[in-house]
Amino acid sequence: MGENLLLLRAKPPNLGSWSPPGGKLETGIGESPFECAVRETREETGLVITPADLHLFAMIAEKAYEGSAHWLLFLFKCRRPLAALPPAMDEGRFGFFSREAIESLPLPETDRTALWPIYDRYHDRFVALRADCEPGRPLRIEVEQITPAGDISEQSCADQTARADSNPASRVNT
Repeated sequence: MGENLLLLRAKPPNLGSWSPPGGKLETGIGESPFECAVRETREETGLVITPADLHLFAMIAEKAYEGSAHWLLFLFKCRRPLAALPPAMDEGRFGFFSREAIESLPLPETDRTALWPIYDRYHDRFVALRADCEPGRPLRIEVEQITPAGDISEQSCADQTARADSNPASRVNT
């Protein structure tokens, strides 16, 4: 398995933490999660991909993220490798990390306790989850559905996880 591309966030949410590249769906134009992942990958990394380069491995409904926002996350594994580290941008700077090295990085709590364990277990399948992120309580994750691995190919390439966040209340472009 290859290394994972992460972004050290220079802006909220997740300021000062390493997380996968991603952004918000442009719901006003009817953008799909796959279209968003393709667009965000190009905007943030310069890598031009198609939906065929992506595997949607998880959908997570996050309730009360950072105490107020409710998010619907679509987590993708990108099957096309990057030749080099993308340049820094307003959102932050990039780094490649082995899965083991990620454990020692400053990560958002939901990424550490949910995203990466979900990736480890389901990256070749699909899982739908619900996460209760209410402040002051332990993060609670409930699996709603798991789809077994079918004929998803295990191609040799870097594993870059594109993350498309949907927050209809803000519709802010990243």
